[in-house]
Amino acid sequence: GRPGMFAVEVYAAVRRFVFIEGNSRREAARVFGLSRETVLKMCRFSLPPGYTRTKPVAKPRLGPLLPVIDAILDADRTAPVKQRHSAKRIFERRARFCRWLYGGEGLRPAMPGARAGVPCYGE
Repeated sequence: GRPGMFAVEVYAAVRRFVFIEGNSRREAARVFGLSRETVLKMCRFSLPPGYTRTKPVAKPRLGPLLPVIDAILDADRTAPVKQRHSAKRIFERRARFCRWLYGGEGLRPAMPGARAGVPCYGE
């Protein structure tokens, strides 16, 4: 894993050492070579807590266009399937007006189903 991350096995071993074998958290920190704060967190949570973002991801280039893209996709819901926009087609339409200088993949996160792993319209 990445540096600074602990495997679930280490969590289990530390918790067993403290809770089942009855050793102190300070002793566990010394034996496992971890900070006492880290051992305290391991004792608090049965599984490692996942990462949570503190604020939403910034979208400096795509952000201002999200309402426009949403409007295009809302209109596409009533259009025949063959006439719906793909991510590439939306990019081409917006690039004419905005002169963006990056690839069509920049629009992909705004497409419906992109988060769920479903292919975008027309792909």
